[in-house]
Amino acid sequence: MAFEITGKLIEKFETQNVSDKFKKREFVIEYRDNPSSSFSEMLKFQLTQDRCSLIDAYNIGQDIRLWFNLRGRKWEKDGNVNYFTNLEAWKIEGAGAAPEQQAASSLPDTGIASTAADELTNDLPF
Repeated sequence: MAFEITGKLIEKFETQNVSDKFKKREFVIEYRDNPSSSFSEMLKFQLTQDRCSLIDAYNIGQDIRLWFNLRGRKWEKDGNVNYFTNLEAWKIEGAGAAPEQQAASSLPDTGIASTAADELTNDLPF
């Protein structure tokens, strides 16, 4: 099941090569359930394998939107049982990207593009 969350990028860690076949990279976002609240949650996510570089495009302090899956597993050693939960991100984008694109598409039509298209069609021999 996929989840989506928006928050401020607080920290990015280096990529860790856990084994010859597995690498991961962790990062932390600050999440506020209510933007006007003074309480926030610091949530650590991980990227794995070829997705480790997804966070490179974003700077500390930048608002990001990300999609992630919950991953959990049981681990046993010397008779002791432990459970781990990971928040595994698989897509990241800047949180302000969509509104900027909408603003650009809502600019008034100047008619320049349609005039250029009309000139191209008027040159046709038929």
